[in-house]
Amino acid sequence: MEDYILLGHGNGGKLTAELIETCFLPCFKDPVLNTLQDQALLEIENHRIAFTTDSFVVDPLFFPGGDIGKLAVCGTVNDLAVGGAVPRFLSVGFIIEENFPLEDLKKIARSFSRAADTAQVRIVTADTKVVEKGACDKLFINTSGIGTINEGIDFGSHKVAEGDAIILSGDIGDHGIAILSSRKGIAFETSVTSDCAPLNLLVHEMLPYAASIHAMRDPTRGGLGTILNEIVQQSGFGITVYEDALPLKEEVRGICELLGLDPLYLANEGKLIACVHPDGAKELLSAMKKNPLGKDACIIGHVTKEPPKKVVMETRVGGSRFIDMLVAEDLPRIC
Repeated sequence: MEDYILLGHGNGGKLTAELIETCFLPCFKDPVLNTLQDQALLEIENHRIAFTTDSFVVDPLFFPGGDIGKLAVCGTVNDLAVGGAVPRFLSVGFIIEENFPLEDLKKIARSFSRAADTAQVRIVTADTKVVEKGACDKLFINTSGIGTINEGIDFGSHKVAEGDAIILSGDIGDHGIAILSSRKGIAFETSVTSDCAPLNLLVHEMLPYAASIHAMRDPTRGGLGTILNEIVQQSGFGITVYEDALPLKEEVRGICELLGLDPLYLANEGKLIACVHPDGAKELLSAMKKNPLGKDACIIGHVTKEPPKKVVMETRVGGSRFIDMLVAEDLPRIC
């Protein structure tokens, strides 16, 4: 199995990290890429820009709360926003399987356009490819995004410090459950919809407090548990989170218990986490709550010195357990 790609290599967790480390980084040697952030921060003739790229293979194409078009815009915009950038421009490439319904393609294109308008970004270049029946699954979308970033803003994991408060912008797991509820063969009735949304509108409210923000990420593939592990691996510190503090809809909790899923590893497409200096956490929370995307923001944990490079959860019953990076593939093709 070590000689072949598995579905787990695409889940954003441990297998993905191993694939990047052993296959791609040895070939693509660049100090900006090696930071492994959601975006590349570049300086060009005294201008600071953020650049990111992403591909979307979600199944199904339409799901409660969104579709692949809206998801592609939000996912790209969010990768720029959590780096402190103001998203400006998008590219989009469509890889379409022959016999794909034209009306569905028009719906997705319109959704992509509406999401870009909401996020206040421009679609400035595009590409289309069509492949034979069976050469891809209906429709894949590739995007790239460019944003501008002000001097002095740096939200990389290397700035994380002991005592930082971990702020989460709202409920976790909604996107994963929305995909699960609409996927053929495992559908069930639920009112949960995807949290898919452009986070730059929330980050705009946070930037006046940028001096207190040490790191920011959006917990998409692999969920909150995986992204916290990425932060501790890159910073060298530990993180303790409190189970009672985690915002989670009761319906999501119930479905996870029924199906044996851990909400910490479910994907999110409209949430962010921030590592914030404790002296500035209260003010930042107050600013976030003024925005609809941050109205349920809360502190879920803190950065610790010990144990290094580990994420620990303090449970409701007074115990503790390690939260590891996602290994197996619970739900492929969620973005």
